[in-house]
Amino acid sequence: MELTRGSEMRSFKLPGCRLTSFVLAAGMLVQAHAGATAAGLSAVVKKRVHPVLIRNDHNALLSLTITSDKPFVQMEAVTVSLAGTDDLQDLDSLQFFHGAADGRFETIVAFGDRVSAAKTMTFRGHARLKKGTNVFWLSGRLNSNASLANRVSASVTRVQTDTGDAAVSRSAGSGAKRIGVALRRHWDDGVHTYRIPALATTTEGTLLCVYDMRRRRRKDLQEDIDIGLMRSTDGGKTWDPQRVIMDMGTYGGFPQEINGVSDPGIIVDPASGEIFCFGVWMVGKAGKHQWQGDGSEKGFEIGKSAQMLMIRSKDDGKTWSKPKNMTRTWKKKDWILYAPSPQQGIALRDGTLVMPTQGRNENDENFSNLLVSKDHGATWKVSAAASLGNSECQAVELSDGSIMLNMRTERSGVFARTVAVTKDLGKSWTPHATNRKALIEPHCNGSLYRFDYVVDGKKTALLLFANPYSTSGRHHHSIQVSMDDGKTWPEKYRMLLDEGSGAGYPSLSRVDDEHIGIVYEGSQSHVVFEKIAISELLKR
Repeated sequence: MELTRGSEMRSFKLPGCRLTSFVLAAGMLVQAHAGATAAGLSAVVKKRVHPVLIRNDHNALLSLTITSDKPFVQMEAVTVSLAGTDDLQDLDSLQFFHGAADGRFETIVAFGDRVSAAKTMTFRGHARLKKGTNVFWLSGRLNSNASLANRVSASVTRVQTDTGDAAVSRSAGSGAKRIGVALRRHWDDGVHTYRIPALATTTEGTLLCVYDMRRRRRKDLQEDIDIGLMRSTDGGKTWDPQRVIMDMGTYGGFPQEINGVSDPGIIVDPASGEIFCFGVWMVGKAGKHQWQGDGSEKGFEIGKSAQMLMIRSKDDGKTWSKPKNMTRTWKKKDWILYAPSPQQGIALRDGTLVMPTQGRNENDENFSNLLVSKDHGATWKVSAAASLGNSECQAVELSDGSIMLNMRTERSGVFARTVAVTKDLGKSWTPHATNRKALIEPHCNGSLYRFDYVVDGKKTALLLFANPYSTSGRHHHSIQVSMDDGKTWPEKYRMLLDEGSGAGYPSLSRVDDEHIGIVYEGSQSHVVFEKIAISELLKR
């Protein structure tokens, strides 16, 4: 115990007494009992919905907001329980930090030391609380071999101060966090920004993730952008080092920053195992954007019109051919732009390859359509537009053999997905019953994927859809399920992955017969990978 009078401080013990502290000032004696709740002091624990990620040094597990009605109260210890965590071995360590001035998660000022994971941990330090609101964050670091099937849960059970304990309450909705992988982060391999991921599964079961490597800054084309690739042969648990598969260097004598390749689309031929990857390439046009004004122009000329490139791999994505320029073969001369949709293409049951694409027509209207091959990629045909006022899209084959195209809507004031169906490989299209009604969006790329699955002993074709579930911004990244070929999307099956803001751009692909994989631009990393059991989606 410590007794203070003016500038004099003396420590002493009182035999048999349970008092833990005395403060003597202006003739007043204030006492606090061990475990007693201090008046005017409260603490609220809140957990945001988002994954905790392997490779991140810091993962926000919870926030602790302490409110004090007087100044100069000193927080001395915080006790944390990891009850609800599937496996403590997934966690390397945990640490508390003071929040930023506005309460945001920040890791500049620590409270106490980093602590190894245990069922119960006590963090001890000396933090002077100001009168009003004080925010702290608990951060966790995962081991590299943490299981993607597990979850992490943390809660605060006690907050000790020099005037007694703060009353701890918990906000509604607190739950365990999924484990994922920070596949690409800011400045990984010297790259400023990673964007536009697309995920595919090869015939060997290998996961391939392609994406933009925006080397200098976040800006879209025109910029110094290459196409990167990462491979996983163990269901997303570990990933090979990044490789660059499309880089136009200084073509034509132009510097890298005006020689960019972006928006990769990818498709696997299940018959041959060959993989095709597409990208849009721009030369010159400094300061321009391919989707705006004269960032791309009519015709085929390199340096004026954006170009459509294709590369191929015959060894499970380990090596790739040099880029082949397909612009004169596929693009109509009057079109302003023709580009891949940054998603995975599909193979129909008869072996036809279908790659979703997009562009700007002669009237400068955005459109979505298909690139189709009936001879395993030897030749390709470009379909008619499914709809105008749309761009990025993804296709699935429905139970009756028709193709559904799910599209990003670009029309002002419309915040719902455009959906159309074709029965003749895109020669003609019919708006679906859910067109611009059923699936909301904030004008962002989305992912539609067919997953053949056994439910109650019967084979069922599930449709999975992922996007930022919002009309106001790219947040609340979610997965939805349809069990009737996309006619309905029951709310009970919607799974929220990340409530925070991120660029979105999800892409779904099968991991195995029981799991779906997803990459997306979430709130915790530039590119996040998560592995989710289909059974969990259906039991919500």
